[in-house]
Amino acid sequence: MHRRPGLSARLKLTLSYAGFLAVAGALLLAVVWMYLLRYVPDNSQGLLGTSPNRYLLVRTFAPAAAVAMAFLLVFGLVGGWILAGRMLAPLTRISAAARMAGNGSLSHRVRMEGRQDEFRELADTFDTMLEQLESHVAEQQRFAANASHELRTPLAISQTLLDVARKDPARDRGELIERLYSVNTRAIGLTEALLLLSRSDRGNFTRESVDLSLVAEEAAETLLPLAEQRGITLDATGGAAPVGGSPELLLRMVMNLVQNAIVHNLPAGGTVTVHTEAHGDTSVLRVENTGHRLPPELVPTLTEPFQRGTERVRTDEHAGVGLGLAIVHSIVRAHDGTLDLVPRPAGGLLVTVRLPGTP
Repeated sequence: MHRRPGLSARLKLTLSYAGFLAVAGALLLAVVWMYLLRYVPDNSQGLLGTSPNRYLLVRTFAPAAAVAMAFLLVFGLVGGWILAGRMLAPLTRISAAARMAGNGSLSHRVRMEGRQDEFRELADTFDTMLEQLESHVAEQQRFAANASHELRTPLAISQTLLDVARKDPARDRGELIERLYSVNTRAIGLTEALLLLSRSDRGNFTRESVDLSLVAEEAAETLLPLAEQRGITLDATGGAAPVGGSPELLLRMVMNLVQNAIVHNLPAGGTVTVHTEAHGDTSVLRVENTGHRLPPELVPTLTEPFQRGTERVRTDEHAGVGLGLAIVHSIVRAHDGTLDLVPRPAGGLLVTVRLPGTP
C-alpha cells in the first residue's frame, strides 16, 4: 500500500518530549514572575528601601531565563530522541520480524526479553501468531502432499489397468471394467471427502436449528445394515440436543463417527452406542464402541488428515484414506464446538462432541 512520506514515530515522540519540557519551563518562569517579581517594588529604592528593584531583577533574570529555556529545548530534543529510541526499540524488532514473515520466513521469533509491559505483550502475541501460522502452513503443505499422493494412487492403478488391457486385448474385459469401477469409486469418494473437508474448514454454510438426537437416529438407521453384517449391536439413546448449524454437515459428522465405530470394532459381538443429551447451553453427542486397545500416543493423531495408525487400517471394502475423523474435527470446529477422543480401558474409543446449544 503506497503512503505519502511522513514524520517517523521517533521524531514525533522527540518533538513531543521537547515541547512538553519547553512548556513546563515556560510555566515555571511564569510562576516565578507572578509570585516573585511582581511583588518587588518598581522604584529606585527597591524592596524595604534597598536595592535592587524590579527593573534590575528583570534585567538580570531575563538573560538567565532565556539561556535556561534554550537549554531545556536542546535537552528535550536530545533526551527525547534517546528516550524515544529506547522506547521504540522493541517495536523495531517486531517490525523486522513482521517483515521477515512477509517474505516467507515464518520460523523467526521476536522472543522479547525483559519484564511484562505493552511491548512485550505485543511481541508475545506476535510470536504466538507466527507459531500458529507456521503450524497451519505446514499442515496445509502436508495435506496437499498427502492429498496428491492419495489421488495419484487410484489414477496410477487405472493407468496400469488400461496399459494391461491395451497390451493384452484378449484379457477379460468384465474383470477390467469391474476393477476400474472400484478404483474410480474410491477416487470419487476421496474427492468428495476433500471437498467436504474444504467446505467445513471455510465455515460458509447456513445455520439452522438441528436436533442431534434426530440426526443420530437417522445415522444409526442408515448404518444398521452395516452393523448387522459385521455382527455389531448398534444403539441410539438419549434425549433432544438442539444445536444451530448445517444439517448436511452435522449428519456427515455423525455418520462418520458411527461408521468409524462400526468398522474399527471387534470382529464379532461388538457394540456401538450413540447417546445425545443437553447440558444447559451445551448439546453433547457421545459415540462409544468396543474394539482393540488403542495406544495413547495414537489417539491424538486420529483427527489429522491422512493419519492412519496401523491398528486402524482396514483392507476390506471399507478401507479409508484417513479423512473420516479429520472431517469430523473440521465440522465440529466450524460449529464452534469441541471434540474429545478417549481410549477405553477395555478397548475401543469414546468420542465426545460438545456443541453450543440453542433454546
